[in-house]
Amino acid sequence: MAAATATISGKAGYAVRLASRLGLEKDTVEKLRLAASLHDLGKIGIHDTILNKATPLTAAEFALIKQHPDIGARILQPMAPLKELLPWIRHHHERYDGMGYPDGLRGEAIPLGARIIAMADSFDAMTSDRPYRRALPLKAALEQIRQGAGTQFDPQLAFTWLELYPPDLLPQVDTG
Repeated sequence: MAAATATISGKAGYAVRLASRLGLEKDTVEKLRLAASLHDLGKIGIHDTILNKATPLTAAEFALIKQHPDIGARILQPMAPLKELLPWIRHHHERYDGMGYPDGLRGEAIPLGARIIAMADSFDAMTSDRPYRRALPLKAALEQIRQGAGTQFDPQLAFTWLELYPPDLLPQVDTG
């Protein structure tokens, strides 16, 4: 349980850092902290053998994984104080280029909170050991963020994310 709590705190912490850097209002930052802590709640409906699988997922297993944002939103829907967070939780796997899920939203159609949680969740996934791979070094993860700007990630958020780190850790952009 401590490992799960640490991971949730990390994702929420990343979301708070980015939201604060963007200058979002304190109330919005706190809502993001809560939503980032709850965003994967729907994984409770996915069997552990799939969540902890060390080999590539089958198409059927990935289809099940893709249901977790909807499951989480359905679990939280009856809780009136959380209604505002539901779009952020439901759409945290959308991609800026429209290739995400569950609805294939694109660009600004993806709620800002969901785009922030997606950045935090992705960075945490890159920099954490997984059953199927070791964590990336920080510099490599930052390079993945840079490369994903405009495709996987909102470009403004990606470049703001990179501003959170010292210049010596940032990937060098080839200008020649």
